[in-house]
Amino acid sequence: MKKITLFLLFFSMSLTAIMAQTYTPTEGNIKNRKEFQDDKFGMFIHFGPYSVLGNGEWIMNNQNIKVTEYGRLINVFNPQDFDAKKWVGIAKSAGMKYITFTTRHHDGFSNFDTKLSDWKITNTHFKRDLLKELADECHKEGIKLFCYYSLLDWTRSDYQYETGKTGKGTGRTQKSDWESYIRFMKGQLTELLTNYGEIGGIWFDGHWDQLDNDTDKTLQSKVNWHYDDIYKLIHTLQPNCLISNNHHLTPIQGEDFQAFEKDLPGGNSTGFGGQSVSQLPLETCETMNNSWGFNINDRKYKSTKDLIHYLINAASLNANFLLNVGPMADGTIQPEFVETLKEFGVWMGKNGNTIYGTRGNVMKPQDWGVFTAKDKTWFAHIIKVPNQADYIFIPEMKQKIKKCYLMVSKKELKFKQQPEGTFVYLNGVKTDAIDTIIEMQIQ
Repeated sequence: MKKITLFLLFFSMSLTAIMAQTYTPTEGNIKNRKEFQDDKFGMFIHFGPYSVLGNGEWIMNNQNIKVTEYGRLINVFNPQDFDAKKWVGIAKSAGMKYITFTTRHHDGFSNFDTKLSDWKITNTHFKRDLLKELADECHKEGIKLFCYYSLLDWTRSDYQYETGKTGKGTGRTQKSDWESYIRFMKGQLTELLTNYGEIGGIWFDGHWDQLDNDTDKTLQSKVNWHYDDIYKLIHTLQPNCLISNNHHLTPIQGEDFQAFEKDLPGGNSTGFGGQSVSQLPLETCETMNNSWGFNINDRKYKSTKDLIHYLINAASLNANFLLNVGPMADGTIQPEFVETLKEFGVWMGKNGNTIYGTRGNVMKPQDWGVFTAKDKTWFAHIIKVPNQADYIFIPEMKQKIKKCYLMVSKKELKFKQQPEGTFVYLNGVKTDAIDTIIEMQIQ
């Protein structure tokens, strides 16, 4: 038994090593990773037939709606007021640099003119290829387009639903055919990467639906999901396209950035986090209320201040912030979201240079706030006024400061550096309700 265990361990390590050597990102891919890190702020869009029901994107699973019944939504889902120019304009005005759009969510509905399924946007009364219009507008306005793509499917019978965690009550009885499902996914990904111009990235979701079937949570899943083949396909069709997978695990070879859901990197307040933080570019996604897809009863809107703080905290940890909207079934973004994004745009217009192109992890978070940095320029974001109010203390700061001033007014601030840390004095400074930013020139 011991010899067998050692052999299996050696085999697993060897296979991992072999797999680790299969992917070398192109120069263009590396360049796109850097640009992605510089962009810092994106819009997530959850949209589909579930928007008609107004109870979030998981309603089919949560209420055990049968495939035949849910399929009737194709006759009533008609986003007649959709305007790609308005969607992209709202994102751009908010200071967002990219859009991640749900091309296919867990209900299996395709928001594009796929040739591989009749369950698609062009077979509704809307008839048009929504993704094509969105892609064209993004390319026109210089907004990068990322495609969210669900790995699981609550409607297809070839998906391995028997062993999945979700979609148990949708009425499927036909035996699944996993190889057929993998071919289907590859075919759709080929369409996305062939028919819609340059795609900034593919954002996978749903790996966790089959996770309990894996003997090795990383290695075996990689084989079961055919990630080697799928990731190679993507990087062959568009070598510079970035890949991420919301599997809540350490990144797998072939992935280009690491996704975190409703938590900052390293955090785990939701149960989706806790995985180690990689050296890849990072991104965290969050909702503006408590729902991803349109939910008519969800009035728990997060304040603009809290969401800006989320952005600042993410940037301080070297992560992008992907902020979600769930448009209504008519194709318009609800006014509460639009208003918050307008306020974001005003703040980013004044303070965006402390976020865009910065890097984080230059200093540990403090009780009063966090840091972002561009080379020798550091930005101290005071998002919680310290109790003593007349100074901030930065413990164990090794870097020497040349100059220190309030960013908005350029008023120079006094500071004192000692072995135990640095004091920056705030005498006479009127603190900002959202974020008082101190710019430091480092030697």
